[in-house]
Amino acid sequence: MMELYNGRPLTTEGRQEREIRTYDFLDSLGIAYQRTDHGHADTMEACHRIDAVLDVLICKNLFLCNRQKTEFYLLMMPGDKPFKTKEIPPQVGCARLSFAPEEYMLAYLDILPGAVSILGLMNDREKRVRLLIDEDVLKGEYIGCHPCVNTSSLKIRTADLVNVFLPAVGHEPTLVHLTGE
Repeated sequence: MMELYNGRPLTTEGRQEREIRTYDFLDSLGIAYQRTDHGHADTMEACHRIDAVLDVLICKNLFLCNRQKTEFYLLMMPGDKPFKTKEIPPQVGCARLSFAPEEYMLAYLDILPGAVSILGLMNDREKRVRLLIDEDVLKGEYIGCHPCVNTSSLKIRTADLVNVFLPAVGHEPTLVHLTGE
């Protein structure tokens, strides 16, 4: 049975270093968050159970790149909205996008597949990744995301992510419109 906790775990035992670093960073910024721990969230059924515990829809986060693998994008969109690749390129000024290889995700965001999250931008010190946010994500009071691992999920105020976290990591979002059709 998943439980909802305020803030970081009481102990770091069994936690990955990248997860603890995420809590340290959020705490240093004074950003409040709620957390639930769970097994690997690798099915939609598991994600729906997490959504219910957090009382928020977890964002779908996609790590994308151009054909040459010289431009990288982190796309945040509602978890229940279908992704149509063709909708993004005209909005960001590139010809075509595809899913970026795992090695770039690890190198730039220090995240493994299945745990992609806006919080990984704290590891992008060279600003190699451009953040794209579907406008519908910003309509909610809270955003659900992973703390750089997919065995925990967080509920954070949207305003805190946009007005505190993003300026602290030096990333300005580009709003995009995805129809989901």
